[in-house]
Amino acid sequence: MEENREHKVVIDGRRKLTVSSVDDIESFDEEKVVILCSMGTMTVTGADFRINKLNVDDGQLIIEGEIDEVQYSERASEDKGGGFFGKLFR
Repeated sequence: MEENREHKVVIDGRRKLTVSSVDDIESFDEEKVVILCSMGTMTVTGADFRINKLNVDDGQLIIEGEIDEVQYSERASEDKGGGFFGKLFR
């Protein structure tokens, strides 16, 4: 994905998270989502998560649920298609 895309994170009332510049979802369950984005790996923890929108073509992700924490770390791997959905659709 392009590295010059603008990365935005919007948290609405700790119940809705909107993220732009998303490359892939590395893992997802009801309590934790690991997102690969242009700024590194983003980990979101909380409860009752569900993905309302995921479009990696335009880099948009919307998650709803109880958001407790959002944390960034450097990407461990720059492999394209190495996330959850990349592996699923090989």
